Amino acid sequence: MKTCFVFPGQGSQAVGMGKSLHNAFGEVKRLYDEASGVLGYDVAELSFNGPAEELNKTHRTQPCLLTASIAAFTALSLKGITPSAVAGHSLGEYSALVAAGSLSFRDAVRITETRGKIMQEAVPEGAGLMAAVLGLERGVIDEICKGVSSGYVSVANYNCPGQTVISGERTAVEEAMGRLKEAGAKRTVPLAVSVPSHCVLMEEAGRRFEAELREIPVRDAQVHFVNNTGARFVSDSGEIRESLVLQLSRSVLWEDCIRTISASGIASFVEVGPGKVLSGLVKRIEPAAAILNVEDTESLDSTAARITA
Repeated sequence: MKTCFVFPGQGSQAVGMGKSLHNAFGEVKRLYDEASGVLGYDVAELSFNGPAEELNKTHRTQPCLLTASIAAFTALSLKGITPSAVAGHSLGEYSALVAAGSLSFRDAVRITETRGKIMQEAVPEGAGLMAAVLGLERGVIDEICKGVSSGYVSVANYNCPGQTVISGERTAVEEAMGRLKEAGAKRTVPLAVSVPSHCVLMEEAGRRFEAELREIPVRDAQVHFVNNTGARFVSDSGEIRESLVLQLSRSVLWEDCIRTISASGIASFVEVGPGKVLSGLVKRIEPAAAILNVEDTESLDSTAARITA
């Protein structure tokens, strides 16, 4: 059965992530050592022991979560399990591109730390807001965001049917939340993030990031890769580079990505990295899909047994 590996984004991090794989595989331990050498601090210590307040800083979260995801990918590779296609949610695209051979692990660690710093500096603290919207169709949300008068707000993530995230200026997001409740949203939930990602407020950050990304080699993908901004298969290195820049200020079309992958004939998904956020989203998008995950040695053994049975 063809399988797609999907890699989680920011929000899936947790103290302790990757620890059991680090302890079980010398190859994974070497990954953490390499990441520590790039970043200048002990990635294993921060990932395994925290404190959470430090791990949750955007410029720490991004390379540490990437490392945990590539640890899981490496463990799967050691079991002889490889993907037919890859995709990642926001930050997870960098893990997907390492898995696809488009980015080296070392370069991905470095550029995700830079990405985190640029994103954090893009909008003054407290000026932006993101919120999850549950139980409304995406078209309704689009129209309400367009009608907000107090500032800028738009859809950041089309995650799955009934779950969307909006992003923008705080007052505009708060106004949109009120209007969305009036329109029938089951819930609107402010997110505990300090950066209003995937909206035009990040366009200047995108320009800064583009300059930094020029210093990083990007190769053609060797595994089928579906991008967030177009929800289509992309392999050309130039298109991948452009997509990574646009991703900062464009919507993440996750629902569309999974439909594109499914339409290609893939019916099995493995969430590779901490948590099961994407597993839940995929189940909502494609209820008939087989969905597995790998985040530690227990889930690795279970998933490997299922795939190789």
